Amino acid sequence: MSIELVFASKNSHKLKEVERIVQAACKDFSIVGLHQWSDAPDVIESGTTFAANALLKARALHEHTGRSVIADDSGICVDALNGMPGIFSARWAGTHGKDQENLNLLLSQLADVPDARRGAQFVCAVAIVLEDGTERVVEGLLDGSITRQPRGDDGFGYDPIFQPTGLNLTTAQLDAVHKDLISHRGQAMRAAIAELKSLYNLGCGGDCACKA
Repeated sequence: MSIELVFASKNSHKLKEVERIVQAACKDFSIVGLHQWSDAPDVIESGTTFAANALLKARALHEHTGRSVIADDSGICVDALNGMPGIFSARWAGTHGKDQENLNLLLSQLADVPDARRGAQFVCAVAIVLEDGTERVVEGLLDGSITRQPRGDDGFGYDPIFQPTGLNLTTAQLDAVHKDLISHRGQAMRAAIAELKSLYNLGCGGDCACKA
């Protein structure tokens, strides 16, 4: 029987991606979304880093559910904007979760920035809070650059304008397997699974990809 982890997010896109990553990485764990807790609180992300915000969410939902919880905070950091939008990525255009508006605003802000200065990173922090209160935080990072036009119909958020270093495709043009292998969230979630296996004293079997 797998160990069930509550994923502290109401973002259906993230939930689907995290479920897919965890299932591919390790059969010892399974993910349950917040749909089972209709009264789950909306956590104010008042931290100054991705790690701090992820931990705020994990702690709040652990307290609410009494279960082992994982939470992520992620975003895009653009070199020409001194690392912004950063932790404000999901509400860059003023309203949380307006993906197209956020993307359009970022492209307009970079309209006059030459290709050589369009470097960016996708960053993801994953926080773990177990039932006994044990806490861990891990991170993943994907280097790349911002394209001039959106490309691709898969993914969400800034995926259509983020081109990973060494590829000619945006993360919205990658198939799910390839994206999960290199993405910031894939890296962070596999690191989180490795931490969880250690915390639960579970060995890595031949089919475990948590350290990939």
